[in-house]
Amino acid sequence: MPTAILSSMIVADGLRLPLRLTPRARRSAITGLGADADGRPLVQLRVAAPPVEGAANTALVAFLSSALGVRKTDVTLLSGATARVKMVHVAGDGPALAARLGTLLASES
Repeated sequence: MPTAILSSMIVADGLRLPLRLTPRARRSAITGLGADADGRPLVQLRVAAPPVEGAANTALVAFLSSALGVRKTDVTLLSGATARVKMVHVAGDGPALAARLGTLLASES
């Protein structure tokens, strides 16, 4: 598990997650780590909801809050509301959240 990548996502008040979201998947899941066009790391996720009227973003917030064990209000979409590549902030204990995300990524491998 690339802990250096996850530790680079830790900020003072939680995690700042760059991610690529794939809507209309068979099931919602974290599918692994990837890179954007510039080579920056990002978390790859898929959700079952369609990209219509914010349904995929709502499903993203619900999935991340459940997977990381935080409240939905602790997950904030910072950018990319209408794009597949998004930036999300998860409020809480950054190192603990990174450890949970690392466990989830390891279980998907």
